[in-house]
Amino acid sequence: MKIENILKDILNQYGFKISDVSISAFGTGLINRTWLVTDEKSSKQFILQRINHAVFKSPEAIAENISLIDAFIKKNYPDYLFEAPLKTIEGQDMVKANDEYFRLYRFVEGSHTVDVVQDSKQAYEAAKQFGKFTANLTNFDVNLLKITLPDFHNLPLRFEQFKMSLKNGNPQRIKQCKKTIQKLLDYGYIAEEATKITKMPIRVIHHDAKISNVLFDRENKGMCLIDFDTIMPGYYISDIGDMMRTYLSPICEEENDGTKHEIRMDFFEAIVSGYMSEMGNVLTSLEKSYFVYSGSFMIYMQALRFITDYLNNDVYYGAKYETHNLVRGENQLALLQRYADKEKIMQSIVARSF
Repeated sequence: MKIENILKDILNQYGFKISDVSISAFGTGLINRTWLVTDEKSSKQFILQRINHAVFKSPEAIAENISLIDAFIKKNYPDYLFEAPLKTIEGQDMVKANDEYFRLYRFVEGSHTVDVVQDSKQAYEAAKQFGKFTANLTNFDVNLLKITLPDFHNLPLRFEQFKMSLKNGNPQRIKQCKKTIQKLLDYGYIAEEATKITKMPIRVIHHDAKISNVLFDRENKGMCLIDFDTIMPGYYISDIGDMMRTYLSPICEEENDGTKHEIRMDFFEAIVSGYMSEMGNVLTSLEKSYFVYSGSFMIYMQALRFITDYLNNDVYYGAKYETHNLVRGENQLALLQRYADKEKIMQSIVARSF
């Protein structure tokens, strides 16, 4: 069956009159496929999304997590904007079609997303939204949530997987990037430090704090978060680290010239200020002591994952060209070095904020 016919059948289950509906591709997400649905008679718009079952093995667990959090927020923070999927006519959170899962959201009027952080104000607004999300769920029973991506941000495990790739990976590639491998081994203390974070409180964490998961209004003020597939129990440094990795440098992980990396300190201060405006009275002293470490944690983990995949012949991320994952990994190592160079200044900024 053609995808267009599948989508129309799905929309039928939400009560749409198909003759009144137009459907078009939407967004730039790499994991789930998304469409914009417009009801031409009412002019109302919706977001239809297909969950990537290859990545998320248990869509039912995702739906259950979102439903639990939605109920908690409606009861305790009724004014907080949390966009849960709409129900079908039969009251279901998702529709299963051709062994794939689909869900429908309302399109938030007046909202937009950005793919790249353009200024420190956006960094502040995004950090504030991620902080507010976790702060509002401080009293939520985190044990109720299902793990949708096991070991997603388990740095010690990623380090062990890297070491296994040195034994079982492509011998030619291992020989080719000896210097890169040695750099990763030299930074192994970051993975060792990660074994200590288990003493921190486990919280409800978004786990994918890229800027495109924040909705902004017409004045570029943060409205809410979106894309809750990765909501899981975790440590707050996951979200902070994601922001450090993706907001601070003007270049992305695809750039093959790592010398272009720089740490924009005004963006760093914006992240600290925005996040702490919501979480400053929530975080423990131990958590606060790991604020700057969170950036090293996430950047190093991504470097490990790219190089591990390269040594294993690109079986996870795939590659657009021969050395794609090697370039990505070396890019992250260059960012990690720039980040390390600024750590003392960062620590002083954070100290002033507490």
